[in-house]
Amino acid sequence: MRILFLGDVVGKSGRRFLVETLPDFRRKYHVDFVIANGDNAAHGFGLSPSVCHELFGAGVDVITSGNHGWVAKEIKPILDTENRLLRPANYPTGTPGKGAGLYTLADGRKVGVFHVQGRVYMEAIENPFHAAKCWSDAVRLGRDVQAMVVDIHAEATSEKMAMGQFLDGKVSLVVGTHTHIPTADAQILPKGTAYLTDAGMCGCFDSVIGMNKVEPVNRFITNVACEKYSPEKGVATVCGVVVDTDDATGLSKKIHMIRYGGNLQESLPPV
Repeated sequence: MRILFLGDVVGKSGRRFLVETLPDFRRKYHVDFVIANGDNAAHGFGLSPSVCHELFGAGVDVITSGNHGWVAKEIKPILDTENRLLRPANYPTGTPGKGAGLYTLADGRKVGVFHVQGRVYMEAIENPFHAAKCWSDAVRLGRDVQAMVVDIHAEATSEKMAMGQFLDGKVSLVVGTHTHIPTADAQILPKGTAYLTDAGMCGCFDSVIGMNKVEPVNRFITNVACEKYSPEKGVATVCGVVVDTDDATGLSKKIHMIRYGGNLQESLPPV
């Protein structure tokens, strides 16, 4: 199975370029399943039902979120009804929405997607490692699903890397989101789990992590917030990762960095 995971979609620029290019990318590179992080997809902060439908319509199968994506009031009515939209699983019991899902492809193969949020330099929520263990114990590669993907939305690279090592051999892919900058450590871990510390973003890189650079630079210089952050409207780059998995074991055989458009060096998988 070939799975495409897309980094944080940031604002209209990132969303529009992704929507325009994903259908052809999916066909050309024979992608079976697409996951995108939508934490900043609507106006650079959060998600809306219309943005979700736009991404689904372009070929995204599942949208993960994070500390921003699911908190806007307009998204709350569909959190409990749209099973293709996930929020971090380690928020307390009773929080709207769900943190995991099982999805069936047209040919009958199944994919499990699990979403957690880190705790280092972020909100003091429940332990993501405990949540990940419960899920990986309940859903097994080769028995219940042909592939399993974990999105860990976190600040600290060490926390993301620890999650990768913790789940090595139990899932197909562990990929980090949230920091918007693609890392260069795509690898297959010793027991067969593909890993990448951060998938980057689908947004404009002539910016500060996708935001118009004027206000972030001003805040670093003056320590004073003058205006709200706004997403940069320039030419976007799509960033993410493709993994090829073994249907019999669910483990990964290959991992490919994805970058196209904008001003980063291009990186594409084999056709």
